[in-house]
Amino acid sequence: MPSAALSSGGEEYLSWLAVEKGRARLTLVAYRRDLGAYEQALAAKGLDPLAATPDDVAAYLGALRDAGRSAASQARALSVLRGLHRFLLDEQRAASDPTLDLGAARVAQRLPKALSEAQVVRLLDDVRGDSPLARRDRALLEFLYGTGARVSEAVGLDLAGLAELGNGERLVRVYGKGSKERLVPLGTMAARAVEEWLAPEGRAKLAPRQWRRRGDAEAVFLNARGGRLTRQGAFGIIAKHAEHAGLTVQVSPHVLRHSCASHMLAHGADIRVVQELLGHVSIATTQLYTKVSPEYLRRSYTSAHPRAGGGPTRVRPGGAPHAD
Repeated sequence: MPSAALSSGGEEYLSWLAVEKGRARLTLVAYRRDLGAYEQALAAKGLDPLAATPDDVAAYLGALRDAGRSAASQARALSVLRGLHRFLLDEQRAASDPTLDLGAARVAQRLPKALSEAQVVRLLDDVRGDSPLARRDRALLEFLYGTGARVSEAVGLDLAGLAELGNGERLVRVYGKGSKERLVPLGTMAARAVEEWLAPEGRAKLAPRQWRRRGDAEAVFLNARGGRLTRQGAFGIIAKHAEHAGLTVQVSPHVLRHSCASHMLAHGADIRVVQELLGHVSIATTQLYTKVSPEYLRRSYTSAHPRAGGGPTRVRPGGAPHAD
């Protein structure tokens, strides 16, 4: 995939996203990849983004479609191009925005695939033993399911983020998209698993005499070699235990995040609380989880609508309703 330097306008746009908008590193990597492919397509025509026309942008998006790129991939590419050209226009680098009249690419809304509560129990119970690696695996799985954290937030978690945990608050400080900080509560089972991992017979057994990379010494979750656990490492741990537990559905850190949210909503949690827990900017994102829980919808309706439960209502003198 394209990784070379972009045009000056493209580089300035990425710098603006990083500095002014606080976009995460992985987001910027994805943007650079999309912009690099776009600029290569323009360069083949002897153009750069400043000279691109609506037809050039439409032709590029059409090429993505013809190449079999998914609707989500096409929508993301269009979003990146809109951002670039709007930036160039606002900075008076370009005279017009060639994406202005392009329709938004439609993306089919995919429902999150959550595990059942029984499946989660099977997964968590698969971690047996008291070895350092078993303690780590148990802590990681309990943490991901217990907090609904993103995998990047889990592997990026530092010991300093557990400061409130030591004060009996059972709160963990994580850094989400755009380096946004939030405090998330840690339940009893997850807190116990993390404490066992941080005990002398856990994490300390994997810690090397000399840390190879800066920041590894502060990492909560370590790999078998004593370095900070990576995203790929976390995926591997979950896949290993899912297979050993006999789960035939796909299980990943994101599935555990979906499961945390779906199960909380099914048990009556307020959607705003779940939004805050997951670090969603828009509640519309959190609302996706309600669609996998008809029981949450039914319970919310029954408890909130004046004529949905508790028997028929009558109006007392003065207009106040009461249930028979």
